[in-house]
Amino acid sequence: MRTPQELSWLQFNRRVLDQTGRPDFPLLERLRFLAIWASNLDEFFAARVFRPFHASRGTEAYRALLEEARAQVDLADRTYAAFLPELGTLGIRIISAGELTREERLYFGAYLAEEVAPRTDVMAAGDLRDLRTQALYFASGEGVLQYLIRLPDAVPRLLEIPGRDGTYVRLGELLRLRADLFLEGKDLRLYELRVIRLAAIDQERIDWDDLPAKLEGRLDGRVCHLEVERGFPAHWTEGIRQALGLHPEEVFHVIPPLDLRFVSTIVDDGPAAAKFAPLVPRRTPGFAAAPFRRLDAADLLIFHPYQAYETVEEFAHAAAADPEVTAMRATLYRVGDENGLARALIAAAKAGKDVAVLLEARARFDELTNLEWSLRFVNSGVRVLPLPEKKVHAKVCWVRRGGKEYVHVGTGNYNPRNGRLYTDFSLLTRDAHIAKDARRLFDALDEGTVPHLQHMRTGPSIRELLVERIRAEGHARGHAILKFNHLTDAEVLSAIAEAAGKGARVDLVVRTTLTEVAPGVHARSLVGRFLEHARVAAFRRGGEWEVWAGSLDAMPRNFDGRYELLFPVTDRRAKHVVLSELRAQLKDDANAFEIDADGTQRRLWGGHLDAQRVQGRGTGETPRRAR
Repeated sequence: MRTPQELSWLQFNRRVLDQTGRPDFPLLERLRFLAIWASNLDEFFAARVFRPFHASRGTEAYRALLEEARAQVDLADRTYAAFLPELGTLGIRIISAGELTREERLYFGAYLAEEVAPRTDVMAAGDLRDLRTQALYFASGEGVLQYLIRLPDAVPRLLEIPGRDGTYVRLGELLRLRADLFLEGKDLRLYELRVIRLAAIDQERIDWDDLPAKLEGRLDGRVCHLEVERGFPAHWTEGIRQALGLHPEEVFHVIPPLDLRFVSTIVDDGPAAAKFAPLVPRRTPGFAAAPFRRLDAADLLIFHPYQAYETVEEFAHAAAADPEVTAMRATLYRVGDENGLARALIAAAKAGKDVAVLLEARARFDELTNLEWSLRFVNSGVRVLPLPEKKVHAKVCWVRRGGKEYVHVGTGNYNPRNGRLYTDFSLLTRDAHIAKDARRLFDALDEGTVPHLQHMRTGPSIRELLVERIRAEGHARGHAILKFNHLTDAEVLSAIAEAAGKGARVDLVVRTTLTEVAPGVHARSLVGRFLEHARVAAFRRGGEWEVWAGSLDAMPRNFDGRYELLFPVTDRRAKHVVLSELRAQLKDDANAFEIDADGTQRRLWGGHLDAQRVQGRGTGETPRRAR
C-alpha cells in the first residue's frame, strides 16, 4: 500500500502531537510538543502542500490531506484545553480579560495604547488580498465586515500580569477588551482569523544577486489555508473565502485561541522542575588543545547531542588560528544567527588563509539569514563560491595543514542550536581517500563542474550504491538497516521490497515520511526528546558490516536535484558506535511507533529501552534500560 508523501508527513506530525500525552515526559516538555506541532502544521501549509495544491486541489486525495489536518487541529484544541488545569498545578494560569481586576484593566489599557496600537495595522475589509501569512488578525464590523486588525509580531502573544507570577493573559483577549482603541472609538466584537500562503522560491538556478528579488516575490504567494474562530459570522467567512479563491474545505473553523505556537512562552518561562534536566554533552579530552595530533592518531566519531557539537567548532577555530593551516573550505546550509564555524572561516580569512565557502542561498526559510552571512563573508575576505544548478546539502569542512588534509563530514547542519537538539553523527578524519574526495567536491563547485568522487558518493551515485547494496542482501542471511528522515524514492523502495521478498531482514528507521512498507519489512519511527536526524545505511555483507552515513534522505530530490554526501565509516571503533546506536533504536520501546504495510502505526511507549537516554551515549555502549 502506497501512502502519499504529504499524508505520510502529516502522520508524522500526529506522532508529534501524540507526545503531548507521554506519561514519562515532564509537563512543560509535553506542552512544548504542542507548540512544535503547531509550527509544523504551519510549515505543512506553507511548503509541504505546494505540490498537491497545484496538482490535485479539489480531488479526493487532496481532501483526505485536509481531513487529516483538520482532525489534528480538533485534537490539538482539546489537548490545549486539557493542559490548562494541569498547568494550574504548577501555579500557571491563562485567564480571560474578564478576570482582570479594575487596576489591571487600566494598566493593560495603557499598555495597549502605548505599546500595541502604534504597531498595529488596521485594514479595510477590501484589503483582504494583503493579509500576511501566519499573522493573527481580528475581524470586526457593524453587520458587515469592515475592519481587519493585525496583531504586531513584535509584541508577545502572552503577557504575564504584573505582580501575579505565573498568571498570563493573551494579547488577543486584551484587544477584545479595548477594541475601541483600534476602531476609532467603536466598541465592537472581534473575531480571530489567520491565513497561510504558499512559500516557495523557484528551484531553478539562481545567483546571490537574484535572491533578494526572489524573496520579495515570495511575499505574494497564494493563500492556501484560512482559519477562523468558531462563531465567526458565516457570511463574513464566505466573503473572505471567495475573495481569497479558496474551496470550502480549505477553511478551518477553530476553537480560539488560534495559532498555538504561543504556548512556547509558558515552556520557556516555566519552572525548571517541570522540564527535562539539562543535557551536559560529553567532550573529547584534549581535543581542543591539539585536534590535528588527535586526528593523526585515529578518526573521531561524535554522536550529537550526547557528545558536544562544540568539538566541530573547536576543529574549525583551531584551523583558523594554526599558522600551518593554509586553506579551508566548508559548505553551509542552515547557518543560524550565530555560528562558530562561520566565525572561524572569517577569522581564517582575516589571518590571510585561502578560505572559500559554499553558502546555500536556497535553504528554505533560511534564505534571508544566509544572505546576511554572504555579506559578512564577502566583507571579511571569504570567497563565496557560485551557486550550482543543484542545491548543495552536503555537510563537509576541509582543511589543508602542511602536507596533510583533514575533513569533517556529518549528517547534520553546521548549526549550534541544532547540535544541541538533533541527533547526528560527525566524523573527523585524516583519511586520505575522504580528504581527496572533499577537495574534488570543492574544486568542482569552484569551477562550476559536476563533482566526480571515488570513495564518497554524491548525486545519483548515492541511489546506485544504496540499490546495489540492498539487492546484494537479498537472501536468507541478508540484513540491511536504513535510517532516514524521509524514504520515498521508488527505486530504493523497490530494492527493499525485492530483498525482503527473498528472505532478507530489512529494518527501516524513518522519522517522518515513509511512502511504502513492503511485506516482511520492519519499519518504525522514533519521536522523542531529541529530533532524530542522522542518516545511516548499514549492510551485513556476509558478516562484515559495511556502514555509510550522510546528509541525505532517500528521496528523488536528494539524489537528482542536490549535491549530498554519503561517506563510509571504516574505522572499527566508529563503526561499532554507529551499529550500537542503530541496534538500540531497533529495540527502543519508549519512543517508537511501528509502521505496518497497510499504513497503520502503533505506539511502543512505556518500555524498558529508551534509545535517547543520556547515559552511555557515544561510547559504543548500548543505552541503559529506563528506570
